[in-house]
Amino acid sequence: MKLLIKNGRVVDPSQNLDAVQDVLLENGKVKEIAKKITVKADEEIDATGLVVAPGLIDLHTHLREPGQEAKEDIEHGTMAAAAGGITTVACMPNTTPVIDNAVLVTGVKERAAAKGYVHVEVIGAITKGEAGKELAEMGDMAASGALAFSDDGHYVQSSRMFINAARYVGAFKKILISHSLDPELAADGYMHEGAVSARIGVPGIPAVAEDIAVARDCLVAEYTGAHIHIAHVASKGAVDIIRRAKARGVNVTAEATVHHLTLTDEACATYDTATRVSPPLRSADHVAAVREGLKDGTLDFIVTDHAPHAAEEKDVEFRKAPCGFCGLETSLGVILTELYQKKLFTINEIIAKMSCEPAHIFALKSGNLKVGAPADVTIIDLNKEWTVDKSKFYTLNNATPFEGKQCKGKAVATIVAGKLVMRDGVVCKR
Repeated sequence: MKLLIKNGRVVDPSQNLDAVQDVLLENGKVKEIAKKITVKADEEIDATGLVVAPGLIDLHTHLREPGQEAKEDIEHGTMAAAAGGITTVACMPNTTPVIDNAVLVTGVKERAAAKGYVHVEVIGAITKGEAGKELAEMGDMAASGALAFSDDGHYVQSSRMFINAARYVGAFKKILISHSLDPELAADGYMHEGAVSARIGVPGIPAVAEDIAVARDCLVAEYTGAHIHIAHVASKGAVDIIRRAKARGVNVTAEATVHHLTLTDEACATYDTATRVSPPLRSADHVAAVREGLKDGTLDFIVTDHAPHAAEEKDVEFRKAPCGFCGLETSLGVILTELYQKKLFTINEIIAKMSCEPAHIFALKSGNLKVGAPADVTIIDLNKEWTVDKSKFYTLNNATPFEGKQCKGKAVATIVAGKLVMRDGVVCKR
């Protein structure tokens, strides 16, 4: 199978490439990049005026299988990823049962191979049942293909347990991902503690709940030498702590979500349960700090934290709603609208933060368009104007704080392993 992409602006920060080129994909690999390729292909795409980039990667996704298929499943979640221009996702382990053993890792990978539209990496749990009491068999899970380990949705509150986990994963060079939010300080809150929470009468979660947890995790990384990755950083204090740790040479990396980069706690003032997330949407000064951290490399890449819930779970009072919303289909468009179109980030920086950097840090072969690399490609129209319409989403449950948002910039084609899986917003059926 040969697929030829013609006349596109090829943007690949991994090799400092930004030029109008042709790209030939053959048998699931990048075969050639050149100014003009004349080979006969099975299919040809004219990408004139479009950006051709390494496939986007989202390393923080909830596909909800096994056991929570009323919220999301692998088939619809990966269709949503393809619709959003994402070619690889990593699914979190807070499922039912928790992905805390090799059998479940293998089962999810097999299910994804059978039903998925994009590549699916599996993140295993740090502790059994994510209960924080006993280490999970991370060695067995690593041998079965687990990408990394996290008790996402739960902070590993015991420092002894977390240090033991860090020492354990050091033996097989895997990464611990921490959901860094102190549960005792966060227990009585439902949104960011600040002027908005006081105004609308909703108990808040102080930013220090995140800061304390991030500080502990950075100290554990420094003490053990293990690679610890901080999930969904949202507070300015956490950004500063990570920046200082990196300056000392600590083996810590971090991510920012689309919503923590583009929304403030003012979004919660309507009591829309789609705005209830963990950590919470914070005030403008925190958002500015997260953007600055992303810009200067303190925060390494962008994720969605795609976390859909069944409609009836979200259709409740704000305080009773579970945290999370669907994000795969809006992530690129919102980032382009808020960061690229407003000239805060270049397209090269955005592609680096949404493809090259996550691939590099988590040792994935994708995230670049070098000859021989996996043929995972996202084609982007930077000028395409569109409106977020959740009724058109592929995800099973469509709560989103971006409903009705006017966006400029969108993925118009998604190619996975050399096969076109989305074109002009329509996912190609398997």
